[in-house]
Amino acid sequence: MARSALTGTRVRERRLRIGMKQADLARSSGISPAYLNLIEHNRRRVGAALLTALAAALGIEEAALAEGAESALMEGLREAAAGAAGAETVPEIARIEEFVSRFPGWAELLSARQARVGALERAVEALSERMAHDPFLSASLHEVLSAATSVRSTAAILAESEDIDPIWRERFHGNIFDDSTRLSEAAQALVTFMDTTEAGETGLSSPQEEVEAWLARTEYHLAALERSHPPAAEALIAGVPELATGAARTLALAHITRYRADALALPLEPFQRAVAELGADPAALSARFGVAPSAIFRRLVTLPKAAAPALGMVVCDASGGVTFRRPLPGFSLPRHGAGCPLWPLYEVLARPAVLVRLPVEMAGRVPQRFVLHAFAETSHPGGYDGPQVIAAMMLIQPALTPRSGGERPVGPACRICPRAACVARREPSILIGSGA
Repeated sequence: MARSALTGTRVRERRLRIGMKQADLARSSGISPAYLNLIEHNRRRVGAALLTALAAALGIEEAALAEGAESALMEGLREAAAGAAGAETVPEIARIEEFVSRFPGWAELLSARQARVGALERAVEALSERMAHDPFLSASLHEVLSAATSVRSTAAILAESEDIDPIWRERFHGNIFDDSTRLSEAAQALVTFMDTTEAGETGLSSPQEEVEAWLARTEYHLAALERSHPPAAEALIAGVPELATGAARTLALAHITRYRADALALPLEPFQRAVAELGADPAALSARFGVAPSAIFRRLVTLPKAAAPALGMVVCDASGGVTFRRPLPGFSLPRHGAGCPLWPLYEVLARPAVLVRLPVEMAGRVPQRFVLHAFAETSHPGGYDGPQVIAAMMLIQPALTPRSGGERPVGPACRICPRAACVARREPSILIGSGA
């Protein structure tokens, strides 16, 4: 496939259009952010294999990156057509090229509207999560309502009382001024907080999120723990700005202990060689090293970025509560609460020690395909006379093979899933009524 000198520019435009961070795209494509930056500024050639990886991570046809603006425009129109699935009038996808050539202005407008719809859908997802679970948002809204109610009550007294002692009138005026200032400050804080939605996930509201922010900054690879004689765990987290609370530091220490045990069981260099030979196949790697798939899952998502395949992971306990997330572009993981009940993550809770592999299609305006590996393991931290503790984990891989037709349709979470006819739905979606 021919590639023009501006392939890097199109990579950058597509990444910005879908709201993906440069570090996320680099990790998904198996290259460093510095190398991706050179590509996006057209200072490095994009080979065939890397073009395929970039296109898969960006959710776009390779031709759209390699061939230029017209191909990218047609890709935007295909996205719009895919989003109209189920509508009474079915777009003529086979005639997109003719439409672009005959009506380029309308094609540009429709493609731009499609990009805007995608951006708004991402904003809805983020806002839905915040409105449902974020304690800061709830407190801010309460402050706004409280201040507004106080202003209204004081204003009503002044408006309805004809004869008020001047001293009391002055006090009421002072109360209105103070409450209006409080209302203004609360509203400004709320607006500032909500404005961060477009920049990504911000506002660390739990110790788990503090740990995940720290791990994301390190790209989930703690090089110091790969050494023969690593530093003390406390030294690794000393002064880390993301770990602001004692609870977060406790969770971080537990993660370091588990990471070190995995590094000893699966030394980095032999494990990387095995991944290069066998691919990111948990079953094959588990058999090669004689360890449980859970250790393979954890090791795969902590490989250094230069050698790491595009992978995500989510872990939950027996209640379904998420205890760890490593996001992967295109596969939405909720910040709070449970995900899609059709994920094999939850199925394996009833089938401990059984490795499950499942191809799926993630719902969205342009559905994306993934391969999910799930495994649950049990432990008895209180001894065998105590309760059995179960944890499940799910490894997320982009599908690299052609569509088979046997993919299970899944979604992110019921509240923001557009699949209207899902048999596992537990609550109405806020997107279905909008025609998403």
